[in-house]
Amino acid sequence: METLLERTRGAHESIERFEQAIVDRLAENPRTVRGRLANEHQVADLLGRIKQSSQSLIDAYADADGAHAKEVEALSGPDPFAEFYKQLKDVKDFHRKYPNETAEDLEQQLRKRSRDEFEESEVDRLFSGEEGNGRFFDLYTLHEEYVNLKGIKPTPYLRYLDIYDDFTIVPRQNKTDSYFKYVGALKDYLASFFKRVKPLENHEKVLAKISDDFAREWEEGTLPAWKDDPTAPAAATSEGIYCDACEKYYSKQTVYDAHLNSKKHKKAAGARGDGNVAGEAAKTPSKPRDTKHRAIAEREYIVAKLSEILMKQRQDTKTNVERKQSLTDTERRAELDAVDEGAVEGAEDKDDDSDDEERIYNPLKLPLGWDGKPIPYWLYKLHGLGVEYSCEICGGHVYRGRKEYERHFMEGRHVYGLRCLGIPASHLFKEITSIADATALWAKLKTERRDVDMKKDAAVEMEDDEGNVMSEKVYNDLKNQGLL
Repeated sequence: METLLERTRGAHESIERFEQAIVDRLAENPRTVRGRLANEHQVADLLGRIKQSSQSLIDAYADADGAHAKEVEALSGPDPFAEFYKQLKDVKDFHRKYPNETAEDLEQQLRKRSRDEFEESEVDRLFSGEEGNGRFFDLYTLHEEYVNLKGIKPTPYLRYLDIYDDFTIVPRQNKTDSYFKYVGALKDYLASFFKRVKPLENHEKVLAKISDDFAREWEEGTLPAWKDDPTAPAAATSEGIYCDACEKYYSKQTVYDAHLNSKKHKKAAGARGDGNVAGEAAKTPSKPRDTKHRAIAEREYIVAKLSEILMKQRQDTKTNVERKQSLTDTERRAELDAVDEGAVEGAEDKDDDSDDEERIYNPLKLPLGWDGKPIPYWLYKLHGLGVEYSCEICGGHVYRGRKEYERHFMEGRHVYGLRCLGIPASHLFKEITSIADATALWAKLKTERRDVDMKKDAAVEMEDDEGNVMSEKVYNDLKNQGLL
């Protein structure tokens, strides 16, 4: 149970801890794409938590209900200790009522998670196998939807990667409800991919700017696929002139103009709400129609802009598809097996880290330094790392060098081994690595401690009424039994 002031203080502390955790992560330099993504997603999560804590502080200082001022006033009164002890009593009552309530451990939460803990558990779940940890697009499902649209010719996947954002290919009369759903799904995928690949970008700001740019270009009529009247029901195509009201093509302009005065066209235009005046009926759009076209155009615009932002991933996807198409069946199966076993990090990682991933020549089995390379041999001899020390209490673990051996006596592994033997960690057990020696020393220490306690009891002497001298313990025992 926390008071408002304590929650405010805790929020300030949390923000400082989050900021330090972000600094620690940004100071790292991961070698792989997967490691970089793991770092950036952790930082993005911490930034979100800072935002939440900051918002809670803003609400607390705004003090809309006056609770903050009331609590400060209570602690600033003539008897602040009374309020303090009242809050202390409330805290004790709460913990007495909920004794098993778990405490929030920020240190554990902010601990830098290892590659296995974070990357395999979270980063791998962010991307499909085809996406390769955010290096490639996975548009196979959307490609199937595209080739099944009305008026679209069969298109290979590699060709689709080149033209999926070229919306002038699709005739306007074919931009139906199924096309609207397809473009919406494509937009949602690219937006999701953008957020997963670039977690530290201000996604809302980028998408808002794209929407603003679209609104301006829509009003100006400068969109490539909608440069002429975007809501005109008639559109000239290779098949002729299309009438949106009649849903029919006309081979020539004269034939199209003549049909505008027909009863059939007037009836169809009236049913669609496009007007009832010949000639003007087909040219005057209804507002619902305009809204639908605008929604389609907006999705197309967002897809085009996100494709520009993700141009590198798009090019890498095309390269990867071409590479896979050139593989034999045996090579493709071997690559899939390697991916399943986690042996393949991707072509980009191999190119970026070819020097780091080369097998290091280390015939003397020297320890590795901070740069991942063997330390110099003179440094190895200077620190005596060739001398090995075994500790039975640590489960037979071997320590290389005197410095590491001396330091391990107060480390977790050795302390845990002593606790398993029922021995508290103490400097008295330094240099003792044998279980037999440790238990013998502990038994001796307990005996000496018991003798010291007995001597303390005998140090104070008492005299009864008859002049008999005895120790304080014996005197108290006899007195309690009523023998004195």
